Amino acid sequence: MTTITTLNVTGMTCSHCASSVTNELRAVPAVQDVTVELHAGGTSLVRVVSSDPLEEAPLRDAIDEAGYAVEGVEVLENAVAAEAAAQAPARQATHMLPIVRS
Repeated sequence: MTTITTLNVTGMTCSHCASSVTNELRAVPAVQDVTVELHAGGTSLVRVVSSDPLEEAPLRDAIDEAGYAVEGVEVLENAVAAEAAAQAPARQATHMLPIVRS
């Protein structure tokens, strides 16, 4: 099962900031991947991928160590299944044949 934890992080302004956050989070045990959607001067979205849910405290500590603040946390467990379910209607629509009446 894949878990995605999204952290709303404030204070980042550049790619160096994003790199610092990424490196600190990758050092947290069980973290598989980290992506940062940087919004300079605003609230950036940091997504942490893990096989199981992570404790929030080590993630907050890592962000704090990098010098930034966590404003919110959202956890999506079984992320692959949730994403597939959300995309299913669009995929089905592209594979359906139109009804033609004669």
